[in-house]
Amino acid sequence: MSDSETFGVEKGHGEEVVAWLNEHAKSQKIKLEARLYGYTVSTKNFGEFEMFSWIGDVQVARKMIIKVSKRFKVKVIEGGYKPKEKVFSMKKFDFAKVKKGDKTVGQLKFAATRFGNAHWEIEEEERH
Repeated sequence: MSDSETFGVEKGHGEEVVAWLNEHAKSQKIKLEARLYGYTVSTKNFGEFEMFSWIGDVQVARKMIIKVSKRFKVKVIEGGYKPKEKVFSMKKFDFAKVKKGDKTVGQLKFAATRFGNAHWEIEEEERH
């Protein structure tokens, strides 16, 4: 089982999206559980997002986040992409795509300190 905290949905849609994800997973007998954790990130190019974490299969999570974007007509952050190079640093990094339906509208680079319990912060963003 995998998990990620760099998935998000446009601000104002978090509760309904997470509820739908959990209900849909349960009805389809899919092992996926999503939870809001009360954290919002703000981007210059894409607006504000309510971040949520999930536990389950990464491929299922990616497919369901695209369904959510289409169903609710919102932008989503599809996280969990790791850098290819293994460089030791004081920060950990995660990469994400900003999607609107099937279309990728941008990319984000998240960073968090390796020590302590810091939230992910956006370090870079790019439009497509």
